[in-house]
Amino acid sequence: MGCGTSVATEKQGETLEQAMKAAVLIQRWYRRYMARLEMRRRYTWNIFQSIEYAGEQDQLQLSSFFTFMLDNFTQLNGNGPDLISQLLDPVVDPWLDRETCYNLIHVPESYTGPRLSFPLSVADTNALLSAFKDQQTLHARYVLQLLYETKKLLKQMPNIVHLSTSYYKEITICGDLHGRLDDLLLIFYKNGLPSAETLYVFNGDFVDRGKKSVEVVILLFAFLLLYPDYMHLNRGNHEDHIMNLRYGFTKEVMQKYKTHGREILQLFQDVFSLLPIATVIDGKILIVHGGISDQTDLDFLSSIERHKVKSALRFPRCSLEHLDISQSCRQTKRTRSTDSSRPSSSRSQNKNQRTPNTRKKRCRLSRQDSAASTSSSSSSSSSSSSLCSPRTPSCLSPHAFPSSPCMPYSVNVLQVPFLDSLSSVPLPSPSQHEQEWKQIVDILWSDPKIQDGCSPNTFRGGGCYFGPDVTQRLLLQHGLQLLIRSHECKQEGYEFCHSGKVITIFSASNYYEEGSNRGAYVKLGRELVPRFYQYQVSRTTRKLTLTQRVRAAEGSALRALKEKLFAHRSELMAGFQQYDQNNTGRVSVCEWALVLESVLRLDLPWRTLRPHLARLAPDGSLEYQSCFEDMGPGIPLPQVTPNLAETLFRYRTDIEIIFNIIDKDHSGLISIEEFRQTWRLFSAHLGVAIDDSAIDDLARSIDFNKDGSIDFTEFLEAFRVVHKLDSKDQQLHEKMDGEKRTG
Repeated sequence: MGCGTSVATEKQGETLEQAMKAAVLIQRWYRRYMARLEMRRRYTWNIFQSIEYAGEQDQLQLSSFFTFMLDNFTQLNGNGPDLISQLLDPVVDPWLDRETCYNLIHVPESYTGPRLSFPLSVADTNALLSAFKDQQTLHARYVLQLLYETKKLLKQMPNIVHLSTSYYKEITICGDLHGRLDDLLLIFYKNGLPSAETLYVFNGDFVDRGKKSVEVVILLFAFLLLYPDYMHLNRGNHEDHIMNLRYGFTKEVMQKYKTHGREILQLFQDVFSLLPIATVIDGKILIVHGGISDQTDLDFLSSIERHKVKSALRFPRCSLEHLDISQSCRQTKRTRSTDSSRPSSSRSQNKNQRTPNTRKKRCRLSRQDSAASTSSSSSSSSSSSSLCSPRTPSCLSPHAFPSSPCMPYSVNVLQVPFLDSLSSVPLPSPSQHEQEWKQIVDILWSDPKIQDGCSPNTFRGGGCYFGPDVTQRLLLQHGLQLLIRSHECKQEGYEFCHSGKVITIFSASNYYEEGSNRGAYVKLGRELVPRFYQYQVSRTTRKLTLTQRVRAAEGSALRALKEKLFAHRSELMAGFQQYDQNNTGRVSVCEWALVLESVLRLDLPWRTLRPHLARLAPDGSLEYQSCFEDMGPGIPLPQVTPNLAETLFRYRTDIEIIFNIIDKDHSGLISIEEFRQTWRLFSAHLGVAIDDSAIDDLARSIDFNKDGSIDFTEFLEAFRVVHKLDSKDQQLHEKMDGEKRTG
């Protein structure tokens, strides 16, 4: 009997041991699985963010080109660029400053949306909430009146708003919304509508990217008018009419208000420039949209005339009339002829191999300063300058400074085109307006970094990176405890940095892709201890597993990255072929990764991404042409050469922005002459030599009905990257649907 008990005990022990081993194996597998999933989630995030910031850098370069042309074109060439002037210095119709701007607009009886009466009441804001939930649009007459009243109110407000928790139970701070109406409505549902008991600070970037920017900003302005003591709005870097051209707000307004769209946009421009730039709570917590720099001075910011900075992308006008350009013309010609035979910079040779047919440098604008070259590594205030300067736009000299479009202020010589040469002229000292502009740019565009110091924000192209020491110095200088900012999407909706002294809050959930990130807001009571509330607006995400959410976001990110590869195909091929001297079509994985980073400069883990982007040969080398197999052009136009087609793919957004400037009535149609003007601006912006006769032939060929006008939207649709796998899937689905119908 005792022997039988011993055998049973041994069997139980063996079973338990096997179960433990199985549990350990499952645990190891699960940990590896979750680690791989987290790796995929992180590189997906890096792809989204890198492409987003590259787009912002492109926009800064384009606007800096416009600014240079506007400031200096008249002095150098004798006639003014009217098209660019309309964009950067639009003349606001005095009619918009009078009540007649909306009183003369008739509201038809057939209009079923909200009919607002001013001053606004709770019934009006409730009517707006209900209408926007039901997909209704507010009539243009009420939009103009609401903007007119908002403008009057904002004119009375200071640059920095001071709040006190002694008067309010709690203060709620929200970050970027970017036209996500569902996020705003969810915040109001969870936290309550603005009222004497629920005070809000919305920290900028209300518009752009999302499809409901108009509704979001109207609701915010309506509650501001209803409760000016309980609703506070800071300006963000997207409350800027030049940014709105690229990121969708301008287009959205013109689509929703075809008759009065231009007047509405002009009033929005004025209202955006009047928004306060900072909020301080109890003298202890500073709230700004982007961040700070080592030059940020809150006392100085309190005294500036913020409405003069209509756009942070519009560098203060710096006229060259007083500079004697012609005196050095002869010397400059000599310099230019010498420079033409001089090799390009080492970075251009090593990291920016370009084919001769892409971006020929025609109209170079550059600064020279021997002192700057010897002290460029300094992180002092001279190197924390904030925006790619329009006096040295990288778009006019695309590869003169490829590593940093944010030029330091320590340079003191400007080279400008004069007749057929370049002439060096001394730069004037910064004006008061320029100092004010720089302070606002740093507040709206800057990002924190882990390392000490302050340096140009080369990744975005504007503002600066500020380190923990810069944060600590500003907090001590003004007796503050905490900096709350937005401006950066965070996966959990918020993030601490700088030893808990800086909080980033972001309120637009699913920003990059469905399930990509949560939104959040932060609440502060009288003890000033931040409490975070997270959420995710989604009708489908809740039904998906974590793996499915990661897979969906990863697929979207890789699609966007492949489009980048396709748009830079000729440059990438030239780089690959430098390593592939025998034309085998193969390079090593290391060489492939080096070429991708040198051309695209996205700072991504290319070797990790390799299985998704390119195919390996049996010998372990990489077949580099496989990078482009899954993609092709949209509707091919036989009149477009391959080189021109690639240029169009790459700069499709820039062309569309220039076209929108020319298309004054936003009809989508332009004349053949306007089409030529678009190309002149475009070729000047990129330094791309495009033959006029080729453009004329192209214009005539796409004027399908021969009426002298071109559907530019249709034209651009031809230069959209098409994913071949998507096309095959779509054809398969259509075939299956057809079989079901016939069956």
